[in-house]
Amino acid sequence: MRAFVVTAPGHAEVRDVAPPEATAGLVVVDVERAGVCGTDAELFSGQMAYLDSGEARYPLRLGHEWCGRVSAVGDGVDPGWLGRRVTGDTMLGCGHCRRCTSGRQHLCADRYEIGVRNGWPGALAEQLPVPASALVALPDGVDAALGALVEPGGNALRSVRAADVGPGSRVLVLGPGTIGLLVAQVARAHGAEVHLLGKDDGSGAFAATLGLDRFSTAETLDRSLTFDAVVDASNDRRLPALAVELVEPGGRVVLIGLSGEPSPVDSRALVLKDVTAVGVLSASGGLTGAADLYASGRVDPRPLVAATVGLDEVAAVLAGTRPAGAGPGPKVHVDPRR
Repeated sequence: MRAFVVTAPGHAEVRDVAPPEATAGLVVVDVERAGVCGTDAELFSGQMAYLDSGEARYPLRLGHEWCGRVSAVGDGVDPGWLGRRVTGDTMLGCGHCRRCTSGRQHLCADRYEIGVRNGWPGALAEQLPVPASALVALPDGVDAALGALVEPGGNALRSVRAADVGPGSRVLVLGPGTIGLLVAQVARAHGAEVHLLGKDDGSGAFAATLGLDRFSTAETLDRSLTFDAVVDASNDRRLPALAVELVEPGGRVVLIGLSGEPSPVDSRALVLKDVTAVGVLSASGGLTGAADLYASGRVDPRPLVAATVGLDEVAAVLAGTRPAGAGPGPKVHVDPRR
């Protein structure tokens, strides 16, 4: 089968590789669509921290935002999965340690991360091996674009749950990229008044097309507003501290964005404002909820997808080239059979 393989920082090729096998506990998924995200770009460029720690190494098979159809099942797997359209959890714990047995497999010290950590091959390929325990069935009406957005949507849903917002709440989202816009859409679906903060680079105009028209820059933000929660979905090292500054006393700060450098926060500000700060790692626990939000129509993130390309175009996308004819959204999808 064809697969996208990163061979060294900034170098990749599409190779013919051996297809996966449905061994015990595993299924094989025929990939319909996969998303490209910032983590993939960092692994491609060589800047991702896992490369320094040894948790990732070249050659790499990327792709952790995906959907497809189960084409084979291994021993011990319910045959009812065969033929079903699915997505799945990126985080694959050992299943035996205390974290795994307490429902925190996404924090397992020995975990695999599909397309990211410890060599598990990713979804930028025609087929993908997945443990049956990680599968999430896609509801009717969730098409390929939506299916490949369930993983980032699960991250967003977990962030909104951590923010604990609903009707009557006001939330500020820092960073109007894919995750930030999904957080904003999910928070709005939960009844919150949503504000976005970003750069004056056209992202506010795009957000407005999604009905998210309360957009500010750091210079234009109305500092008289009070925010019950602030979600940092950016990669700016300065913004976690700004989130703590802007949140109401007794409010919540949710950190889902990651900077390439340390992001200092003054713990005194947290204590004196009695703020709850929550970090969110992965979509684990949020995938089914995100798929249900999409199926219900309460959240429609399809406009976020600017273009869908084939495997041969992925390297250019990861290097920062925008596909010809791309729309204004921040996300690029890959159809590995193009």
